[in-house]
Amino acid sequence: MSRPTPSGPSQRMLRVGEQVRHALSETLQRGEIIDPVIENSVVSVSEVRMSPDLKIATAFVSPLGAGDAGSVVEALNRHAKFIRGRVSGALRQMKYMPEFRFRLDTSFDNFARINELLKSPEVARDLGPDDQNKNNDKDEE
Repeated sequence: MSRPTPSGPSQRMLRVGEQVRHALSETLQRGEIIDPVIENSVVSVSEVRMSPDLKIATAFVSPLGAGDAGSVVEALNRHAKFIRGRVSGALRQMKYMPEFRFRLDTSFDNFARINELLKSPEVARDLGPDDQNKNNDKDEE
């Protein structure tokens, strides 16, 4: 079995994570989970990270249209065993069906915060007129 290197996950972990993400997205899209918190929101699965032994799948989700994203993640974690059973049909080739853990995906919030920082007057002042002209030239291409 391949081991993860210090540079990141193995190719197998990435491939299996993507397969699990697709199967999980299809299951959530079908609306098989009967929970009012999950039914009233659209859940986007942005990434699934597999443990090195492929027995734990951590799914990063972004609830859309939900008032409280934390409650959606809690509801998904409550129904993790049910979801595991529903996804098992799509992942028959795996020796062990992974245990699901759901986490809130904050990457979009981080991107927005970095974008706002880059647009702030302090950063624009530090760039100076020469740097801004270079950036504008790149935008026009």
